[in-house]
Amino acid sequence: MFSQGQLIFGITFVIIFIAILIYTYQKDSNIHQKYYKGSLWILLVFISFISSIAAIKFILGY
Repeated sequence: MFSQGQLIFGITFVIIFIAILIYTYQKDSNIHQKYYKGSLWILLVFISFISSIAAIKFILGY
C-alpha cells in the first residue's frame, strides 16, 4: 500500500499534470486546426484497419 504522503503527492501530481495539458492544448488549438486538418480521417482509417485485422484473426481462429 501507499503511505498518506505518497497518495497526496500522486493525486496532486495528476491534477496539476492534467491542468497543464488542458492549458497547453487550448493555447495551441489554433496551430492544431491549421496544421493537422484532416487528421481525424487518418485516425479513423487506422482504427478500422486494426479492427479489421483483429476481426480476420478472430474469424480464422489464429
